[in-house]
Amino acid sequence: MSDALDPLYAGAKRLHGKVCIVTGAGQGIGRAAARRLGAEGGRIVVADRMSDAALATVAQLTRHGVEAIAATVDVGTLAGAQQLMRDTVAAFGRIDVLVNNVGGTIWWQPYDQYDEQQIELELSRSLYPTLWCCKAVLPYLIPQQSGAIVNVSSTAGSRGALYRVPYSASKGGVDALTKTLAAENGRYKIRVNAVAPGVTAIPDRVTSRLVLEPGHEARAAQGTDALIKETRDAALGALRRQGTPEEQAAVIAFLASDDAGFITGKVIDCDGGLP
Repeated sequence: MSDALDPLYAGAKRLHGKVCIVTGAGQGIGRAAARRLGAEGGRIVVADRMSDAALATVAQLTRHGVEAIAATVDVGTLAGAQQLMRDTVAAFGRIDVLVNNVGGTIWWQPYDQYDEQQIELELSRSLYPTLWCCKAVLPYLIPQQSGAIVNVSSTAGSRGALYRVPYSASKGGVDALTKTLAAENGRYKIRVNAVAPGVTAIPDRVTSRLVLEPGHEARAAQGTDALIKETRDAALGALRRQGTPEEQAAVIAFLASDDAGFITGKVIDCDGGLP
């Protein structure tokens, strides 16, 4: 797979000079978003809890002349999110764009088979990082009276998703956060939007979703592969294919840019035409 930056960015450098944080940027949609924002002129903070993955993304960006740094943080805690904001301001002096991308299903199984710890871990993976990062960034965006937050949600949040009740609840929370935060902060010229991907192929996945940090090994239900296939087959839209990280990144870049200057509080589906 080529590491060349996306040549299809629309119209010159929409994010020229803007300081852009992308969480979970060590792989998948996060990495694609970092590359796209960099191609559009952004100065990129590649945030990931895996330092090797973050540094690999930074290396791709810097090879193509993008100003980028890595931040190894765990945004699953408020302290981690606050440290990310402090590190960004120390490096670049300000924050213009925050892309909250951390999240992802851990288990596929009927809801009655989830135990209490699994439910809590799904929420910790797919809801809390976005909550914490939004809370941590506002003290920087409000005084400067500007900023764009783009949350990565999922069609699971609005439509539900087979065998992923806690994940769907997490992404429904991201949707509600997006709309409410936009309503509260429009007076400060801060825009808050979300992109809701459908099924998206991740060819550069570094870690399996079914494996967590040491001490929290995933206990996959019997027949998990079959449940995953059923879930994905049910979620293919009119285009009858999976999306790509670059297609999701294009929507993220639009929402982050001034081209979306009159759009806030919206969740934009990028799902290949789900009914």
